[in-house]
Formats: sequence, C-alpha cells, structure tokens
Amino acid sequence: MLLHPPPSPPASLTHTFTHTSDGPPLYRSTSMDARLSASLLAGLVFLLHGYTAWAVVEVSMEDRVEVFKGETAQITCMFTSDDGIGGLTIQWFYVLRTGEKQKIYYQDATMQVVDRNTQFTDRIMVNVTAATGEVVLTIADVQLKDQLEFICLIKSLTDGVSEGRTKLLVFERPNFPTIEGVQTGVFADEDSLSKIGSCEVKNGFPKPNITWYRNNAPLRVSDVVNVVASTTIESSGLFSVRSELSLKVMKEDKDAQFYCEVTYLVPGGTRMTETNPINITVYYPSTAVHVWVESPKGKIKEGDSIIFNCHGNGNMPSSVFVKHGTTEYEVQSNMLVLENVTRLQSGDYECISMDTKTYEELSGNTTVFVNYLDPVVVLPNYVEMAQGEEWKATCNALSSLQTHTAWFKDGQEVSTGHILMLKDVTFDTAGMYKCVVTVPEIDGMEKTATLQVHVKGAPEIIKPEHTDIEESVASTVDLTCHVRGFPAPSVIWTTTDGKILETTSQTEMDDGIHSMVSVEVTSDLTAFCNASNEYGADALAYNIKAIVHTTAAATTTSTSTNGTSTLSSSTVVHITAAATTTRTSTLSSSTVQAATAIPPEKIRKESNGVIIVVIIICILLLAILGSVLYFLYKKGKICGRSGKQDLTKEKSGKDNIVVEMKSDTEDAVLLGVNGEKLPSSNQ
Repeated sequence: MLLHPPPSPPASLTHTFTHTSDGPPLYRSTSMDARLSASLLAGLVFLLHGYTAWAVVEVSMEDRVEVFKGETAQITCMFTSDDGIGGLTIQWFYVLRTGEKQKIYYQDATMQVVDRNTQFTDRIMVNVTAATGEVVLTIADVQLKDQLEFICLIKSLTDGVSEGRTKLLVFERPNFPTIEGVQTGVFADEDSLSKIGSCEVKNGFPKPNITWYRNNAPLRVSDVVNVVASTTIESSGLFSVRSELSLKVMKEDKDAQFYCEVTYLVPGGTRMTETNPINITVYYPSTAVHVWVESPKGKIKEGDSIIFNCHGNGNMPSSVFVKHGTTEYEVQSNMLVLENVTRLQSGDYECISMDTKTYEELSGNTTVFVNYLDPVVVLPNYVEMAQGEEWKATCNALSSLQTHTAWFKDGQEVSTGHILMLKDVTFDTAGMYKCVVTVPEIDGMEKTATLQVHVKGAPEIIKPEHTDIEESVASTVDLTCHVRGFPAPSVIWTTTDGKILETTSQTEMDDGIHSMVSVEVTSDLTAFCNASNEYGADALAYNIKAIVHTTAAATTTSTSTNGTSTLSSSTVVHITAAATTTRTSTLSSSTVQAATAIPPEKIRKESNGVIIVVIIICILLLAILGSVLYFLYKKGKICGRSGKQDLTKEKSGKDNIVVEMKSDTEDAVLLGVNGEKLPSSNQ
C-alpha cells in the first residue's frame, strides 16, 4: 500500500506541525473553511490507520533475574521490528524507590551512551544481536542495592515504541546458624513457660527463617510453646535473625534434643541447614533414693577403697549425705569414697537426700562387711638344733574367711598346714622358712611370717669341683670357701709355709660362712682354708701350679773322642778331639750350625712328651752333622789338610785339643785341655 501525504494548505494560511514522541507529526490549522478542514482530517485519519495496521515494535522480557551478591547479572530484552537495527532507538532504565525512572543507557544508529553519575555507570555493558532480536544488559559485581526493576524501551522510526520490565533479585547465603541452651536447670511442671535457648543466623539476604525442633518435630507457637524472633539489618544491608524458644517443661524433656532449622532463598530455589542438637537440664523431684557399692565388686577386704553410689531417682538440687552409725559423710556428685577401710567400717550405710526447695527427705541404705586377716604368728620363730634332732613349729592367723597355710624355703614349698615338722635335721635343714597364709576367696589377701632355723655342728667345708689350679706367673687367682656349721665357723687362710693370707671378703649365711681370698701367683703354692668352731674343725687345700712362659735358643755342642761324637743343648758348640799330632785346624762357622731357635711355648703336662721327642730328634741330627764334619777334617778335606791325621801317636800335653765354636762370632779357636788358649804357633 502506498502512503500519500496530505495536500498542501493554501499559502495564505498559517499552520503548525507538532511532533509527538509516540507517532508521526500532527497537522493543526488556524484558519480554514469547513470543507478543506474536513478533507484534511479525513486524510490524516486514513494515514494513521494505515501505519497502525502495518507493523508494531514488540518487546518481551522475563519477569525476574536472580543472582548471588558479587556475581554478574544478565538481563535479556527480546524485540521484533520490521525496521533494521539502524532504525531503532534502545534505552535502559531502572525504577527508583520513589517510582520514577532513571535512564542508564541510550543507543541509536549513530551513538551508544552510558549515562553518567548513576550507580551502574561503571558496571554495565549492552550487547545487541539484530539477527535474533536480542538486547542484553550485563551488570558486573551485583550488590544488594541493585535489587531493582529494569526497563528496556525500544523505539522504531515506523513501528512505534514498546517496553519490557524485569526485576533483578539479589541473594546472599547466611552464615552457619548457632544455638545456645540455657546454662541453668529448668524446673519441670512450672506454671509459667521456661526459656530453653536461642538460635541465631547472620548475614543472609533475603531474610532467613528459623524453625525450632524437639526430637525431630517442629514446634509451633501455642499455649505451651512461644517463639520470639527479632531481625537486624546489618550495615552491609544483610539480615541477621535471632529466635528464642520458651516452653512449659515436662519431666520427659530431660532427654529431649532441641535444634534449629534455618531456611533461606537462593537463585532458583530454597536451601536449608540445621544446628547441632542441645539438651537442657530438667529438675524434677525424687520419689526414691538408692545407694550401692560401686567398687570393689565382690567381697571387700581391709585396705580396700570403697566407692558408694548414692542418689535419688529424681533430678532436683538436693543435699545428699551418707550416715554410718554416728558418722556422716558428705556425698559429692552422687559418689562417696572411703579409702583404706578396716573391719570397724562394716555395717549399715544410709543415704539421705534432702530437697533444697521443699526440704523433704528421702533415704535408702545398704550393708557392708569388711573381711580381715590378722598378722601371722609363728611359734617359735627362732630355733637352734643339733644334727639329728627334730622340732615342730606352728603358724596361725585369725581371719573372717577360710584360710590356706603353706611353708616355703628358698622359694620352694616344703609343707602345707599350720604345723611344720623338722625331723633328723642336717645342715641342709638350716635356713629361713616363710609361712604364707592366704584367703582363697579374695585375690591378694595374704599375710606372712618367718622362722629361722640353725643346725649346730662342726664345720663342714663344701668341696668345690676343682682344687688343683694352674695359673700363669704374676696373675691373681680368687679362692672361695663355703663352710657350713653353727655357730658360725671362724675361717683362716694359710699357706704351706705357715703364712696367713688376708681375706678378701667374708659373708655370714644362714647355714655358715662364705669366704674368699685373692692370691698372687709367683711360684707353685698350696693354700689352705681352715674353718673351726666349738664343735670341731675342717680344712680344704688348693694346689696352685705356676706356669712360666719361656723362650729357648738351641745350639749344638759336639764332643768327639776317638771318633765318637756327643751333642748337648747349650749356647756354645764344643768339639773335643783326641789327636795323634799337634796340628789343629780352626773350623769355620759356615760348616756348623751354631744355634737353632725354639719358639716359646706354655709348659703343660700334656705337652712335655712332645717337647722331649722334638729335642731328642734335634740332638741326633746335630750329632750326625758333627760326625760328618769330624770325618772330613780327619781326611784333610777341610781346613787345608791333605792327608789323614795320625791318631796313633802318644798323647802329650798338647795332644788333647778342644775346638770352641761360638755361634755369635762364627770363629773357632783351639783350647788346651784345661780350656786355655794355645799360642798361635801351635795353631
């Protein structure tokens, strides 16, 4: 359809066009005839009707947008229009508390303007998508004050004007709620309501709600329940809510659990959280009092600690005490402790509870018996007997229960019953006997006493396993002597030469004396332990053999007379020859081994035979060697001789020649018969 503009008015007429914000300009005439005015009006009506029938700008928006405080909100404005984006004017407003509109954004084909000096100036951004007909207002860091109504207004050049509205809702999760019960007890069956506790939740938006529960059942305000809530708006604009619960307390509430449930709104729904449960102390009167022994379980004995449990079946401030005869004991926290009791504390115990509010008394009682075991009496407790005699001792202890008696010596049980019989006694019988009296029904209930027995007789030395001792020279050996006998023997240590040794230690025992002496080994020694008392004496001998560590150097001594050689162990080798001539020769040390070293050994009896055999073998070898050397000498094979020496000549003062060879100098000299050196002319 084509739109035709209205005809132009005559030039003589004056006219005015007034533009409205919502439609095309209107035409007004100040001087026209009726026909022209009617025609113009009809054309204008036709034009307006044509615009309306063609198209209208349509805007649609959600009724609300929800977001947490501090997050980013996006408000979307959907529009439809036949005009392109260049033919649209877009504006955003928010509604003030007074109801007025405040513009925050403007956009047309030529500009985009964010209004200055508003609470959104620095936090908004607008994106327009023409293809989908979508305008999005983005608000960053949303605050509580941003919870307002926002208006999206779109104006088209040809389609008119349309707007949409959305409310921005802001949320903040509250802190975890806290609950606090009354610190004092609450009396049951009171006429008025009693305060139970308070519950508080802070810093939520919108305002959270608090609901009280008792044993998982919600409490509603009634004649017996009252809830008072108060709300505080913090400086941040967040809400804090406090709720106090009061109710008429019954005895059954002593075990009840109370807690609070807090509900609060979040984007898209509702959330809930609960406090920890609390109990209250409910006071109610007792109808009976009970008392019993808490510890020990079972029978009680002297020395035990008794713990009484004493209280009524109610829960009311009261004064509780226990009475035994004329003695009264104060009870603390329903408990009474009597330490280290005796048989005198047997009897009836009465627990009395007095209500401090009504001064009424209730009581209960129990009976206690303290078992006892008197000290043990042993008769006699000291005995001296001669060997071969017999004796009887008794052991008794008074007790409230059946007892068992046993006798022990050196940790071993030797008899049972109250009587100990000692027959045909010996030194083995002497010693300390212990009588133990126990009460089988009660663990740890026992008493003991002792009996000392001495057996009189001459000393008797207990012979050790070894009395023959071998020790190295300069070492020290400890000798012990255990002497039985009574009276306690006198012990003296001596040696074979009558020397008295100083005692190192001496201990008196039940059956005699234990003595010890330390001896320094310098040579073979015999030490005696001499014991004696008024009944006789005894002795013990220790034979100590001193072992000497030696180092022996073996050399060869050879003496030859008329062709026969003998060897001896010494430090110098001697050769004696019966010569027929005065010619002598000096033997070089290189032909005769002068010394053989024998390593030191510890001399023991079991090794003597081996050493003797070794020495004999060495002597034989050296004798053979000496004989060979002497034979060669006589043949003239050594010492420069060319022939045999005449052995048939008569002996003279110079005939007997001794050749002395010293191993350390490896030289040989001729000696006379008396050991004198011959002059060099005779050599």
